[in-house]
Amino acid sequence: MWSIALVVSLLAPTGLAPPSSCLLPPVAAPVVDPFRAPPCEWCPGNRGLQYGAPPGAVVRAAAAGVVSFAGVVAGTRYVVVDHAVGGLRATYGDLAASDLAVGDVVAAGAVVGRVGDGGLHFGLRRGETYVDPAPLLGRLVERPRLVPTDGTPRAPGAAPPAGVRRHRVTTTR
Repeated sequence: MWSIALVVSLLAPTGLAPPSSCLLPPVAAPVVDPFRAPPCEWCPGNRGLQYGAPPGAVVRAAAAGVVSFAGVVAGTRYVVVDHAVGGLRATYGDLAASDLAVGDVVAAGAVVGRVGDGGLHFGLRRGETYVDPAPLLGRLVERPRLVPTDGTPRAPGAAPPAGVRRHRVTTTR
């Protein structure tokens, strides 16, 4: 019996070793509206990244943290997670659904919710200052490998390049 294991490497956008503050992308979708810092506190801009993710797509936590807000504001569902990485606070907005509540602890890559009809808004703040998430996001690189599920030890894989973190996701087919 074999299953497919996806070895997911997190690489910095340049392909070099990720910085310690490298975050996972919240969805596998293109950015359709990049960060645009507003010229003043009340001025228009885009205080995060807008992803063109399809409705129902799974949204994952960019890093481990604790939920500090989960609810609906002006008809839009949000989840805010305080991340230990660099004192960042992430806002996951335009969600169709989320099972998280204030105080829940989330692991990096854990499900935050599902995308609503308008795509996903992903914002980051350090304190009360909005920061551009793009330079802090790694990219997911998936490499499928067959691994035994009958108790046979798996063959050792190649060592990751220096500075690359691996996350193992297993699916059975």
